[in-house]
Amino acid sequence: MLTADFDYYLPEELIAQRPPEVRGTSRMMVLNRKQNTLEHKSIGDILDYLRPGDLMILNNTRVFPARILGAWEDTGGAAELLLLDCREREAAIEGGFTSQWRCMCGSGRKSRVGHTILCAQGNLRAEVLDKDEEGHSLVRFHSAKPLMALLDAHGLTPVPPYIRRDANDPEMARLDKERYQTVYAKEVGAVAAPTAGLHFTDELLTKLEAKGIKRAFVTLHVGPGTFKPVKADRVEEHRMDAEFYDIPEATAQAIRETRAAGGRIVAVGSTSVRTLETVAALNNGEIVATHGSSTAFIYPPYQFKAIDVMLTNFHLPQSTLIMMISALAGRERVLAAYEEAVKERYRFFSYGDCMLIL
Repeated sequence: MLTADFDYYLPEELIAQRPPEVRGTSRMMVLNRKQNTLEHKSIGDILDYLRPGDLMILNNTRVFPARILGAWEDTGGAAELLLLDCREREAAIEGGFTSQWRCMCGSGRKSRVGHTILCAQGNLRAEVLDKDEEGHSLVRFHSAKPLMALLDAHGLTPVPPYIRRDANDPEMARLDKERYQTVYAKEVGAVAAPTAGLHFTDELLTKLEAKGIKRAFVTLHVGPGTFKPVKADRVEEHRMDAEFYDIPEATAQAIRETRAAGGRIVAVGSTSVRTLETVAALNNGEIVATHGSSTAFIYPPYQFKAIDVMLTNFHLPQSTLIMMISALAGRERVLAAYEEAVKERYRFFSYGDCMLIL
């Protein structure tokens, strides 16, 4: 299967650069696979499509301010770091704290082993220890305060590359810190939000619960690989980056009970799908309490084992995410729906509108 088979035309002005003024007011396209219909609704209308006894699966990962600006100690040249994953947990040492992280380094020059970046007004030293084959740097942090405290004070929310931001715009930094986060975010570790969940408000969740629609949580810490382009000409040759996931026993039990009672599993977002399908594939279709790393790549003609309904945003052309929903709803049907979304001026990508696939 060719990567080009998942291309579509998208005017640049439809890429949402900021969230809607009020959370919970996004548009929602409803794609019904059995009836082969499209409807234009809003996220609040999801109440009309979910049934009592359905179970929503939400990813409760929390985005942390993983992007931090600084300067090279030797030259003073500008540099920035995007923290990806912790390789050595923070430890207290004489005079402060130290930890090691795999990072992406942005600078006018290549990062060099042994060189140091000064961040957080000089309160955080980042020493480059090594570089991997993908060009990411292994960095040792030294600070007088815990790293997360400094990131909370000086770090920036790592919004996707297609959302253009001026690092010196405090108003947009404040907006992203508040809105590039689900209302139920809990487990710190993501550098990208599970964006289908951004549409939910506490009020909407309460209404869903009152209707008898249950919810349970998984955790998948979304990494920058979610934006990684598929460079291979053939879909089958692409490889996904590993991302940590966790399914607690309460969620596994809720899924078993829902299945037994005839309810549907409603996955909110591709990360919830990937978590459930990863575990189902390892356990003969069953969902069990477990944790690990997922490199699952879902594309046609994949047969889903764990989910029945999916809420998702509109995704990039030729991306692994549009391939996933094409596996669920059919490539031609999805591309036709995207053509309709462009025609109707839906907002695309992370801060954009959503699609409910029934």
